[in-house]
Amino acid sequence: MTLLKRQKPVHLVAIAVGIGLLALAAGPVAAMAADPVRKTPDNFAYDIKDGKRVPKAGNRVTNPDGSWREERQDGDCVIVREKTASGEYRETRSC
Repeated sequence: MTLLKRQKPVHLVAIAVGIGLLALAAGPVAAMAADPVRKTPDNFAYDIKDGKRVPKAGNRVTNPDGSWREERQDGDCVIVREKTASGEYRETRSC
């Protein structure tokens, strides 16, 4: 008569390893969920609101002929973006 050694079932070991990996992954996910308001970097021209891109607030003035002018504060500098009715685009920065 032979006696077989009793071994731990492989599926229990796999479950224990899976639970351990899940616990490791839950830390960063919980940290991201704790800070739901994320700010886009300053050099981006848009913010993300409700999962959609929204242009950053700037005082853009649009004329009936299709031309526009926009001023935006970027740190100590002021960026002025202009587009004429003929399609010419100009961006100036003054610090």
